[in-house]
Amino acid sequence: MSAQPSTTRRRRASTQARAEQLAELGLAFRGVFRTLNRMRGRDTHLGGSELSHAQFELLTELYERGELPAGELAAAARLAPGTVTQMLDHLADCGHVERARSDSDRRVVVTRLTAQGRCKIEAKREAWGSRWEQSLEGVGEEDLRAATRVLERLGAMFEEASAGGLPEAPEKGPRTPENTPRGR
Repeated sequence: MSAQPSTTRRRRASTQARAEQLAELGLAFRGVFRTLNRMRGRDTHLGGSELSHAQFELLTELYERGELPAGELAAAARLAPGTVTQMLDHLADCGHVERARSDSDRRVVVTRLTAQGRCKIEAKREAWGSRWEQSLEGVGEEDLRAATRVLERLGAMFEEASAGGLPEAPEKGPRTPENTPRGR
């Protein structure tokens, strides 16, 4: 009879440990998300030729996918079309992009990277690549694969939530970053 209570205690301890790990992951994720938001906030104070995070994302889409109409670019970067138009105006004034009629449909105006824009993206990618590698130095391949899977699942969860709204908070249940006290 003593084996059953021991198994129950181990199960509870395992459930509690998992809940604590999920809470830790949630707090770390929120920390990264807040840092990214702060970076975006600082973007409004950048000087002329410096790229904001949002501008970098637009240019990256053009770098990876080639020329695109503004509407497709806005959808790919998950930005409002009006915002993208203003950003493209600025990027064109800086010489990073150019607009032209599409070769396949003359009614459509596409945006493409200039040589200067391509160089700007490559330089910024190289700088961030070095930071990325340095910050993850010593993390094993297995841990990197696990982190990738976790981030993919979180991304899918947020995509799903943004498509259908946020779910109601549970009355009781596992601890999440939203219902976990900060000090624990």
